[in-house]
Amino acid sequence: MTVPENPGAAGREPAEPLPTAVQPAAVQPTAAQLAEGYAAKAGLHRSGNGNIDVLKSAGGIQGIAESILPGLVFLVAFTIARELPLALVSALAVAAAFTVARLIQRKPLTQALAGIAGVGLSAWLANTTGKAEDFYVPGFFTNAAYIVVMAISIAVRWPFAGLLFGFIRNEGLDWRKQPARVRAYRIGTWVIIGVLALRLLVQLPLYFMGEAGFSALATTRLLMGAPLYILGIWVAWLLTRPAPAATPS
Repeated sequence: MTVPENPGAAGREPAEPLPTAVQPAAVQPTAAQLAEGYAAKAGLHRSGNGNIDVLKSAGGIQGIAESILPGLVFLVAFTIARELPLALVSALAVAAAFTVARLIQRKPLTQALAGIAGVGLSAWLANTTGKAEDFYVPGFFTNAAYIVVMAISIAVRWPFAGLLFGFIRNEGLDWRKQPARVRAYRIGTWVIIGVLALRLLVQLPLYFMGEAGFSALATTRLLMGAPLYILGIWVAWLLTRPAPAATPS
């Protein structure tokens, strides 16, 4: 004889199964929310008056220092000592110090970790080849990759500048429905591409000069880094401003 699992229920009709709780459907983010999230991850910030906060978007004073100082220390150390290992270790030490500072301040580590990873890759390449100018090679590939991605974004009618600036202007992705706004954001994207292309046009000839062009290459890399980025973003922002609404007469 089979013994029921619940002896007290023997002889009774089986109870109706309890209804399964209805699980709420997962809320899918809207396209505008995705664009806002993307722009936020890209580091863009909105000021109190609704404009782009260029300084904060560049990482603030600390973020700019993180992008400039490792390269500056590398240049100074190599120029003075002419010892590549010493210059590389000095640059890595500065990048590591910024990472520790962010840990102490309990700030997001994304920018600092990306910085130390970039410096580490550059240092490894320069140390492997024994050429100081090779410290700057990864930056060339990064610039070229951004140029390709942004050019593709223009070709497929999703210009990069629109994805970056749309949420700051509370446009979401509605700008894609207006040909004039798409054209404006294409122009803005070309401005950013122009900044990246200018870096390559100026710096690649200096790189191929070898050690003779090292000081000029290192100096232009510093000047055409964060300062030129800030200028390019600001010009792109101005060029993509919506036309003022017509006031009723």
